[in-house]
Amino acid sequence: MPTGIHLRDVRAQLFDAAERVLLRDGPSGLTSRAVTTEADCAKGVLHKHFADFDAFLADLVLDRIHRLESRRDALLESAGTGDLITTIADVLTEVFESVAVSIVALITFRDELRTRLRNARPTGVPLATDAALLLADYLAAEQSLGRLTPTADVQTLAPTLIGAGHLLFADRTAQPPNHAALHKMITTVLSSALPPTPPNRSGPPAGPGQPAPALHPDTKPKHVRRGLSRHLSRLDSPRRT
Repeated sequence: MPTGIHLRDVRAQLFDAAERVLLRDGPSGLTSRAVTTEADCAKGVLHKHFADFDAFLADLVLDRIHRLESRRDALLESAGTGDLITTIADVLTEVFESVAVSIVALITFRDELRTRLRNARPTGVPLATDAALLLADYLAAEQSLGRLTPTADVQTLAPTLIGAGHLLFADRTAQPPNHAALHKMITTVLSSALPPTPPNRSGPPAGPGQPAPALHPDTKPKHVRRGLSRHLSRLDSPRRT
């Protein structure tokens, strides 16, 4: 029986506890006892809800992937607004300042976990690959609005950004990269994909990836809204696996 938690949402509490252990102690410190101790519950609680510890870890990874995917609609809707570089920096920070870096290491660390995840994610590294797919969809939406060049290979740029971002955040014992370092990396990766910024007659020139004043989120021209709507319709079509 639990000693300190309510069982109404025990799975979520165990997942959150596992996240804290991962962030603090790394994959080698993540054990079933460490999780239940962190969650302040009896060890048997975890095995009551999951077949074994690797089943628990597989569900943890899939839960974090679903959490990431829930950001998709809002991210795509933001295309054409705000600063493109800053939006990408926010996505990378959200992914890698969370438990994503440790989860990628955990998948590498545990063979059985990797095998089980192959049933749900046959290719790529779970979570990292999903983040790259999310970012590729966002870049494609921006490309359809003219904020990336028509020849930009978004399917290559997205995993490049994820890989470079992972390296910047990889040392969990160090301070995360500052805004300037993240901004520089993104601008460098996208350097050939950013169109020349036209002069802004109503004020100072916009920075890389910034919209012209007419692209304010509340005043997008009709042709921009139509282009984004068509792009979102294509993205909502079933993805080939």
